[in-house]
Amino acid sequence: MRPEEWIGSTTTRFGETENGLSKLPSGKLLKDEINSDPTSWLGQKHLEKFGTSTEVLVKLLDPDQRLPVHYHPDQKFAKEKLQLNHGKTEAWIVLDAPAGARVGVGFKESMKKNQVAQLVKDHDSTGLLNSLEFKNVRAGDAVFVPAGVPHAIEAGIFVLELQEPTDLSILLEWDGFAVDGDKDGHLNLGFDTALDALLLDPLSQEQQLQIVSRFEQNQAASHQIFKSVADNFFRADYLTGDSKKIEPGFGLFLVLTGDGVMNFGNGEKLGVSTGDAVVIPYAAGDLSIENCAGILSRPPKA
Repeated sequence: MRPEEWIGSTTTRFGETENGLSKLPSGKLLKDEINSDPTSWLGQKHLEKFGTSTEVLVKLLDPDQRLPVHYHPDQKFAKEKLQLNHGKTEAWIVLDAPAGARVGVGFKESMKKNQVAQLVKDHDSTGLLNSLEFKNVRAGDAVFVPAGVPHAIEAGIFVLELQEPTDLSILLEWDGFAVDGDKDGHLNLGFDTALDALLLDPLSQEQQLQIVSRFEQNQAASHQIFKSVADNFFRADYLTGDSKKIEPGFGLFLVLTGDGVMNFGNGEKLGVSTGDAVVIPYAAGDLSIENCAGILSRPPKA
């Protein structure tokens, strides 16, 4: 359905046992390494609050066609209907985008469940797309997408995605995409039940302001990318060589520019280059970087 790479993943694809899990350079699964020494990887406070879950899944998405209109269940729905601890609230950090690029987030107007069900039954992609509120985006924009909110990404938008650690998607359309929505588009719940997880009302003006933020790659100092609405789900910071030290904790660092060095509190150093992705254990200690810049993705604070 979409070209994507899962980074530092301990999450499997829906319905599978290993597909989606990341391997370390040693060939071992990151999930197995964390389970064998969770305190070193995650820290005691994290373990006490979240257990051995990393609490975040990070992806790179580079779709050569737009993503279909879809949405994800929240934690309450996931627990009641799927017996899972996480829903799928997510956020996108736009790394590159063509001129005029757009993302659709939420309905323009309030919808009824039977209206949406009819659009799905009729395979009415045009009607679904016309029902969404679209926003123009460019490199440096960040969009927080709460669980339940219908959304779509136009072709050619390269994003770093942070999300809760699940693979739960419900499709509202699938014609022209490499997926059988009738079979795989409703989490094995059937659409009548799956549509109960959909937010039928548009986002309020206040919510619209909260979900959009921006980071500037030319800023010298590090800064938080998302607004506080994301804090209970995940964190992302733009780091530069002038950044202050980041406290110890599990994280994933994606190098956006430069050939530099990551300095860790345990005395280790790691040379990195543009495009590198590094998984960081708690035991590495605090972090600072030199001669490069990038995005540090982290779980919520314990």
